Amino acid sequence: QVQLVESGGGLVQTGGSLRLSCAASGRSFDTYVMGWFRQSPGREREFVAAVSWNVGITVYADSVKDRFIISRDNAKDTMYLQMNSLRPEDTAVYYCAADQVSVRRWSYYQGPYAYWGQGTQVTVSS
Repeated sequence: QVQLVESGGGLVQTGGSLRLSCAASGRSFDTYVMGWFRQSPGREREFVAAVSWNVGITVYADSVKDRFIISRDNAKDTMYLQMNSLRPEDTAVYYCAADQVSVRRWSYYQGPYAYWGQGTQVTVSS
């Protein structure tokens, strides 16, 4: 059973930075893509970024490109989301997700995902 546990959320001022972590367990993730999503009140959950676990191919939403960096540490079975130049509109609950995905889709895969974490709140004050 795949388990995903997020951490690292909190309150930060506009322009600040936060790093989220997602600890994964339950199986080998070599054929998996892992992603970050976010959801704010009254809005649908939206894709943020994804990374292929084996070789680290990444894809980003346009809204976070050049500000956020997704990465993973295979030895620790942990994925990260480094968030820089944060804006009030980045305020949301951030979720990590994982699914087994064919190699040919790694460079653009944004979902759907089978496994989800419980979420961590990020609040950016103006």
